[in-house]
Amino acid sequence: MYQKDGESFFIVDAHVALWDARPENQRNIHGKQFIDCFYDYHANLSPESEKWSYEEYLYQGGERFMRDVFADDIVDHAIFQPAALGEFYVNGFGQTEEAWALTQANPDKLTYNHNFDPRNGEAGLDQLRADAERFNLKGVKLYTAEWHGDSRGWKLDDPWAYRYFELCRELGITNIHVHKGPTIRPLDRDAFDVADVDHAATDFTDLNFVVEHVGLPRLEDFCWIATQEPNVHGGLAVAMPFIHTRPRYFAQIIGELIYWIGEDRIQFSSDYALWTPKWLVEAFVDFQIPEDMTEYAPITMDQKRKILGLNAAKMYDIPVPAELQLPDAPETETGPRQPERADLAAV
Repeated sequence: MYQKDGESFFIVDAHVALWDARPENQRNIHGKQFIDCFYDYHANLSPESEKWSYEEYLYQGGERFMRDVFADDIVDHAIFQPAALGEFYVNGFGQTEEAWALTQANPDKLTYNHNFDPRNGEAGLDQLRADAERFNLKGVKLYTAEWHGDSRGWKLDDPWAYRYFELCRELGITNIHVHKGPTIRPLDRDAFDVADVDHAATDFTDLNFVVEHVGLPRLEDFCWIATQEPNVHGGLAVAMPFIHTRPRYFAQIIGELIYWIGEDRIQFSSDYALWTPKWLVEAFVDFQIPEDMTEYAPITMDQKRKILGLNAAKMYDIPVPAELQLPDAPETETGPRQPERADLAAV
């Protein structure tokens, strides 16, 4: 539980990973390109006090993960969102066994999501069934730009993807986290486009589609999709560190999100180990929209409480102490006013 100036917050870091990008795990040059791109994001967007050396960035291990993510007891719970990247890494990028062992040892602090690739066909469906049983999955993390043989991406509205979503529905995997954000070398920019979210969210209204990185740099596209699809949510991974390097840009991001989809569908994420959550939580609690950006309303403490943890806790049924909960209320009205029936009749 984080406390500041008499205010208390239940914090859920909704997007963390435990990875291994050491040279011995790199399958080819693309493995190095990928982690080098990650490190560039880290080095360019972090405060000096939070920057790591390149060597320690390649692999953290479980002990350091627990120390970094839960530093000073600020984060109450974290959710693993692993990437496979088997074309780039011998044993995969996300370390399944180590992350799952940590989750089993700390079930009150960690939730493990896994991943799938619809290009694996029937065999992949069988694997998803086995993974759902083993990990008690409530969510998955998908990388639509991941390479697979000669394929350099897939779309959420592909026929095989729909087979997997139908199985998710049967298995009770209701939270679909999708990387739709900045390009990571050597992956292709267009494979991260948000357009396919619209189709899938419409056809699977009983699944939550959490668009990680809120579609950046396609924020406007994401907002227009999410405002009409109530099962589309936004994850703030990668958006958060702009609070330090480009605070006005971050104000625009968070202001647009609250305007279009409201604070009920936004989730805080550090994207560990790109960044550590402690300084991001502290910065966001202190953050306010600049007064001259009058197109956006000030952010309230209750809005920050929802974004920093209550939204993800609700999605994943994570227990929240009674004193840190907010009274039940209808979702905030957002975006342009919807036309009334009388308005439509007059057209």
